[in-house]
Amino acid sequence: MRLSTRGRFAITAMIDLALRDPHSPVPLSELALRHGISLSYLEQVFAKLRQHGLVESTRGPGGGYALGFRGDSISVADIVTAIESDEPSPAIDARKGAQDVPDMTEALWEQLHTALMAHMRTITLKSLAVDQSAKGFQVPARKSTKKGILKKPVAPALRTNAPNSVFALGQWLPARG
Repeated sequence: MRLSTRGRFAITAMIDLALRDPHSPVPLSELALRHGISLSYLEQVFAKLRQHGLVESTRGPGGGYALGFRGDSISVADIVTAIESDEPSPAIDARKGAQDVPDMTEALWEQLHTALMAHMRTITLKSLAVDQSAKGFQVPARKSTKKGILKKPVAPALRTNAPNSVFALGQWLPARG
């Protein structure tokens, strides 16, 4: 497992979702603007999170993402594991060519990995959201996405005193003058 920028962005976005109303999905475009993350990058991240059941998606107008069915029990380890699960670590890549050479630090890296995962399992998404609220972070009010067919503005009827044809103009000019 690797800790990468993708994992950091995933944790940031998940904290943002945890701070929001659970019944109101958040569009990825809002998350991308709020945190300065590329929308296409967030789409890749959230596809993996959705596959692991950490988020649920809602399609259509007013749709977006909300925390998955596990809600309060999501840990940082769950998020990182979901994001980084299919990528091999650099240590594994470096050892591919040197099968005959024993890795003297393999036990060290395994211990570090175990300790890191154990610590990340103790940190829940809910605790991170509570920490952010305690620091004064306020959830910006979401603009109403009320969409529909608007009434076409009615233009006032124009009443002119001018004639509507050349023949009427001929009769109108002598009458005026």
